[in-house]
Amino acid sequence: MNILFPADAPAYRDANLTVVFAALVDGERVPCAISVEALEDHFGVESCDSTGWIRAFDAARPRIEAVAREHLHINNGEPVLLKSGHFPPGMAS
Repeated sequence: MNILFPADAPAYRDANLTVVFAALVDGERVPCAISVEALEDHFGVESCDSTGWIRAFDAARPRIEAVAREHLHINNGEPVLLKSGHFPPGMAS
């Protein structure tokens, strides 16, 4: 399975309190997201608003994408929603 993450800007979705980003799995676009709770719990959010969550995502993007990659492998390329429990203590960047 070939998994790439395009450099597209992430987007905040207030409907489900997530920051969304994309993966390309074998050339097909697959939606991925991380909850704002996970960003606040593990990635040093400085302000609890869309700007703060996007900044935290950008700063931790390599780690977030690495965890998303693991889950894309596990679930055969289906969409991923990362939550706080996906980042145990000591695993955040």
